Amino acid sequence: MVKILLCCCAGMSTGMVVSKMKKSASERGINAQIEAVGMEQFDANVSEYDCFLLGPQIKYKLNDFKEKADAVNKPISVINQMDYGMIKGDKILNDALAMLNQ
Repeated sequence: MVKILLCCCAGMSTGMVVSKMKKSASERGINAQIEAVGMEQFDANVSEYDCFLLGPQIKYKLNDFKEKADAVNKPISVINQMDYGMIKGDKILNDALAMLNQ
């Protein structure tokens, strides 16, 4: 199972993105756990997930969170703003899976 954590300001704005990602994973037969949390919960979850995606609104936190993700050898990136705004769950899922395969 692949475990993907999305992180944003409050964990709510990514809810629709998570739903679309879960739907895409299910349709493709990918066993995935995809969740969203607020940025204050990142530290508590860093060891529990395989990769991390940040909402565009908190891209300023990337360097701080990357340090923590690197410490546990896990990839992290910021979701493309257009994909996020258009709720392209399939594309965002592809991006997460690509990070894991690098």
